Amino acid sequence: MPLSIVILAAGQGKRMRSYLPKVLQPLAGRPLLAHVVATARQLHPAAIHIVHGHGGDQVRAALPDADLAWALQAEQLGTGHALMQALPGIPDGHTVLVLYGDVPLVRAGTLAGLVDRAGPQALALLSAVLPDPAGYGRVIRDRAGRVVRIVEHRDANHKELAVAEVNTGLLAAPAAALRRWLAGLGRDNAQGEYYLTDCIGAAVREGLAVEAVIAVSPAEVLGVNDRMQLAEVEAAHRRERAFELMQAGATLIDPARVDVRGSVACGQDVVLDVNVILTGQVRLGDRVRIGPNCVLSDCELGADTEVRANCVIEGASAGERCQIGPFARLRPGTRLADGVHIGNFVEVKNSVLGPGSKANHLSYVGDADIGARVNVGAGTVTCNYDGANKHRTTIGDGAFIGSGTMLIAPVTVGEEATIGAGSTIAHPAPAGKLTLERNRQQTIQGWKRPRKAPK
Repeated sequence: MPLSIVILAAGQGKRMRSYLPKVLQPLAGRPLLAHVVATARQLHPAAIHIVHGHGGDQVRAALPDADLAWALQAEQLGTGHALMQALPGIPDGHTVLVLYGDVPLVRAGTLAGLVDRAGPQALALLSAVLPDPAGYGRVIRDRAGRVVRIVEHRDANHKELAVAEVNTGLLAAPAAALRRWLAGLGRDNAQGEYYLTDCIGAAVREGLAVEAVIAVSPAEVLGVNDRMQLAEVEAAHRRERAFELMQAGATLIDPARVDVRGSVACGQDVVLDVNVILTGQVRLGDRVRIGPNCVLSDCELGADTEVRANCVIEGASAGERCQIGPFARLRPGTRLADGVHIGNFVEVKNSVLGPGSKANHLSYVGDADIGARVNVGAGTVTCNYDGANKHRTTIGDGAFIGSGTMLIAPVTVGEEATIGAGSTIAHPAPAGKLTLERNRQQTIQGWKRPRKAPK
């Protein structure tokens, strides 16, 4: 049967105490709802429907994707009522998978198994066995182990509260049957709402099979209702991503202190020290070493490259055997060839450095094309901005830039040229020559430093 996915995302999340709707609270740098949508897409459904309500304009603006169908739940009358808003757009011949915008860690494989257990005459629900099931609806089975109903925590009696198997709310069922069951829901319960879980009892009464698929990991079904639960989900997500990196061949000095917030591909024998944050698309070649307290975003590092402590790399690439840092910043558009050295307190932006070139100390390299084997001395600045436009600096192979040099772009330094320390270069420096520019040093006799008047 074709699959339609409905994500319930209309809740306000009052316990978050936030101006943001609950489903837009950030997890690993992205909204909770974005994680759920990304997982849903892995199942290749015919359609993804999102039921929104509180902060609906914000929610829709955060996920502007054209392939999403939106349904408004103007009045918050429970999960069953929320699903009613999406069903008109789903054909009877589809299987409906119901997800929640605040349950972000469920795996695509788990959901695929859930859909497989559903069918024209079967409803499948995802359950979990929790050490502390407080707050969750309980899965009630008969003596033969068959699911007969779900009891919400507020409506459960003492015996039912002792049940450790809980309903996660995630289920898959035929669209036609859901439409029929939802039409018969009532609000005679502690919250005065239409419970989606009452469909379980309706399925049992009709004689349909009810399959409870128990989640392998309770972390998969963690929901977010307050800041504490958000932190718990963040920690679970961090553990899972760290585990994936270690399975791929990376060594994490302390897995609890590596934070993966994007997509990371790494080679063998990669080493990540503590407090490393990886965002966007990151590719790390074999034997790359990342020191402590580094942030890497949308970058690629070649084999045997080392990033020392306290570096920020964003939108940049480095070849093999590069040395970066400590305390270096590579900004978007930076491309380092093999064997480049970028040292402490060096910033590089929108520049290309050729093989074996070095900028080891306290320099700014912006909008520059630097050849091979160039030495950029300490305190060098490519003065690329005139207040309105950016200009490029070009430095030929083998050039030596003395310390404290100001290169006023646009300017070209020829191959094997040498620039004397302390120079301000505003005109082309010829290849193979020494070029320098210095005012005559003077000592002013009789000059006195200004002094503050005594108090």
